[in-house]
Amino acid sequence: MHKNHFNNIFVFATVQLSDRFAATFKFMSKPYNQWKAMWAIVRASTKAIFKSPQSVFFSLFFPIVLIVIFGALSGNRGISLDVAFDAKSDSANVLYYAIKNIPVLNIVKGSEADIEEKFKKGRITALLTIGKNNNPQIHSQYDIHLKTSSASQRDIPVLKTILRDVVSTLNQQSNPGAVSFATISEEEIKGRIYKLIDFYLPGMLGFSLIGAAVFGVAFVFFSLRETLVLKRMYSTPIKKGYIVAGESIARIIFQLVTAIVLILFGKFFYQFTLANGWVTFAELLVLSFLGLLVFMGFGFIISSVAKNQNVIPIYANLFMFPQYFLSGTFFPKTAMPASIQPIIKFLPLTALNDAMRKVSFEGLHIWQVGSEVAILAGWCIIMFIIAAKVFRWD
Repeated sequence: MHKNHFNNIFVFATVQLSDRFAATFKFMSKPYNQWKAMWAIVRASTKAIFKSPQSVFFSLFFPIVLIVIFGALSGNRGISLDVAFDAKSDSANVLYYAIKNIPVLNIVKGSEADIEEKFKKGRITALLTIGKNNNPQIHSQYDIHLKTSSASQRDIPVLKTILRDVVSTLNQQSNPGAVSFATISEEEIKGRIYKLIDFYLPGMLGFSLIGAAVFGVAFVFFSLRETLVLKRMYSTPIKKGYIVAGESIARIIFQLVTAIVLILFGKFFYQFTLANGWVTFAELLVLSFLGLLVFMGFGFIISSVAKNQNVIPIYANLFMFPQYFLSGTFFPKTAMPASIQPIIKFLPLTALNDAMRKVSFEGLHIWQVGSEVAILAGWCIIMFIIAAKVFRWD
């Protein structure tokens, strides 16, 4: 009995130890939780970014300062007006050609329906109809009829001044002191008022996104590689893709928070137009996210090809600065020569700026700015294919 008692204890202990070893082995053989590790990186990186004075200044404070400056302007900008001729215009007289050849007027062409749609959305300053003057009470040969919208009233005085100069020149050339060559009449169509902030805020948002994404990713991943942090992280069970994704998500979270602040700041302080309210607000964030992916892709490329930190700003500015001035960030891209307009159209910042303005002011939805989204998606694919080929861990 005594012997049997010890035998029972031995069997019981053996069973218990076996169970514990089995449990330990099961725990040790459990797959490493990649998602949990990735979100740990996201949390740590997000805290670090929000605590960085440089990130907060260049992503948030600096764009807000620019919005305040541009929001306080009363219309001082380069003159470049988009106008269109009505299909009923008399195109066989000297007045038509004189207006057509004015350098500061960009003559928009297209079908009648297309021009009418652009006019209603505020993309065209005025529709011009040139014809014979049939009003006996007005002593002139021709009438320049301006069909305008409240969306472009800020540019109408400038346009009228330009047209009066043309008429004055023609008066002197044809019959000085006689009946006026032409008079100007106007018809205003009610529409959404286009404010200066409606042009500048999307540009400032794009400015913030491209600068923070390119510089942030390039410097962070270069530093992580140079200090061997990436190599040490790679030696842990977490996979490469989750490390990169964790750092990327942290930057996306920070930049989307920045975008939210900038949009709300413009809305409540300068009445920035959100055509469809909160739907437009959400769509602007989706476009911001897509733009971030493109710009971060270039940041990954820079971090991999840069030999030292001194060349990172050079590479980054080669990508960013031309777009600041060509993509309609600070002034309309129509001010650029017509010969480079086809190139400008395909720049990623141009696509982002145009899409944001169409969504915010014109009330279009994301699926209605398909060409701009396609350009951004194309750049995104190209950037990450290149980044995948050149990315280095050491």
